[in-house]
Amino acid sequence: MLQLMKRIVLKSQLLIAVVSAVLIGVSTPALAQMNIEITGVGQSLYPIAVMRFKDEQKLPISITEIIRQDLARSGYFKNTENGNAVESDEGTPNYKSWSARGADALVVGSVVQSGGSQFEIQYKLFDIRKSESLGGLKLNSSADNLRAVAHKIADDIILKLLGERGIFSTRLSYVIKDGKRYRLVISDADGQNIRNAMNSGEPIISPSWSPDGKKVAYVSFEDRKPVIYVHELATGRRIALSNQKGNNSAPAWSPDGRKLAISLSKDGNTQIYSINADGTGLQRLTRGYTIDTEPQYSTDGRYIYFTSDRGGNPQIYRMSAEGEQAEGVKRVTFKQGFVTSPRISPDGKYLAYIANIGGAYRLYILNLATGDAQALTDGTSDESPSFAANGRYVLYSTKVNGKRVLAAVSVDGNSKQVLSIPGSDVRQPSWGPFMD
Repeated sequence: MLQLMKRIVLKSQLLIAVVSAVLIGVSTPALAQMNIEITGVGQSLYPIAVMRFKDEQKLPISITEIIRQDLARSGYFKNTENGNAVESDEGTPNYKSWSARGADALVVGSVVQSGGSQFEIQYKLFDIRKSESLGGLKLNSSADNLRAVAHKIADDIILKLLGERGIFSTRLSYVIKDGKRYRLVISDADGQNIRNAMNSGEPIISPSWSPDGKKVAYVSFEDRKPVIYVHELATGRRIALSNQKGNNSAPAWSPDGRKLAISLSKDGNTQIYSINADGTGLQRLTRGYTIDTEPQYSTDGRYIYFTSDRGGNPQIYRMSAEGEQAEGVKRVTFKQGFVTSPRISPDGKYLAYIANIGGAYRLYILNLATGDAQALTDGTSDESPSFAANGRYVLYSTKVNGKRVLAAVSVDGNSKQVLSIPGSDVRQPSWGPFMD
C-alpha cells in the first residue's frame, strides 16, 4: 500500500509539472528580438580583430556587428577592434603592426551592390601569429538573407581557426504566448530573426527538430487534448502524427529521420512507443505498470534513453531501440534522487538532464563513460535542455528575475549566455541541427 501511495503521489507530481509547463504563459511584441547577455567566458580568449566591412553602409544591417557578436558568443574569442575603422581586403596586411596591436587573427571584408537589393559579400581571414592568409569566402545575397551570410562567415572563421564547425547558422525553436495565443517560433541561433511557424489558441509544447532541419515535431492542444504533429517548415504543411486516446506527448526523432519515439497513455499508464515519420507503424516499446516517458534516441540509433519512475522516483534509463524486451533496461542516473528530461549530446558522450535538488530544478551533465555528473548551473527553475549541433553548448529554459528566459551554457560550465525578450517569458527551447 505504501508503494502504491508513493506512485500515486509521483504521478500527481509529474502531471503538475506537465500542466505547469503548459500553462505558464509568455508574451512578446510581434517584432521583439532577443537581448543577449554573456558571462563567465574566462580569461584565455583568442584575440581577433574584425574590421568594419568596406561599403557596409549600403546594407540594411551590419554584417560586421553580427560576426563580432557571434564570435563573442562562442566563448572562444575576444574582439580587439570594436569601432568603425575599415581595413582594405586587398593585398597583405602588416602582420607586425597587427601583432603589436594585440591581434592573433584579422578579419577584413567588403560589400559590392550588384543590382537592386542584391549584394556580393567578400571576407578574408589572416593568421597574424603565423603571418599567413587563411583564405575567405565570396557570397552573393539578397537583402533579406544578410544575417545568414554573416553567420556563415562566423562559422567559417571558427572552422579555420579552431578546426571545428560553428553553430551560428543553425536555428532555434521555442514557444511564446501572445495574450491568449501561443506561437511556435523559429529563430537564428542568436535568438534574432524570429519567424512564426505555428499559431494556436491552445498550448504548444515539446518541439523537436528532424535530423535534416526541415521539420519540427511538437505537441499541440488545439483539439483540447495533446496531439503530436509533424510540421514542414518550408511549406507549412503538417500531419497529425499521433492522435491516440489519452495523452500523445514527447516526440523525439531517430537519427535517420525515419521514426519518432513518443509517449502515449492510450492503454492506461504512459508508455513509450515508436512510430514511422508518416504516422504509420505504431509499436509499443515499454510494457511496465509505471510511467515511462521523455524518450530520446542515442546518436547511433541503437538505444532509447527515457524517464521512468519504475524505481520509485523518476530516473533516466536506457533500452534497445527495439524495445525493453530486446535487451532489458539499464538505469543510467544514480547521483540525484529525482531526475527528468534526458538529452544526448551529438557525439553520444554526454547526457544532459534536469535534477530536483531540494525543490530546485537544475541542469546537470553526465559523462556516460565515467559516470561523473556535474551541475552546469546554479539555477532553481531549469527545464527543457537541448544540445547545440556541435555538442559544445546546452540550451535550456530558466528564470531570471521572475521571468522565463532562454539560456545557453558550455558543457564545461565556463561560458554562459542569457537570451531574453524584454517584458516577455519564453520556454520549450530546442536547438536545431546542422543544415548540411
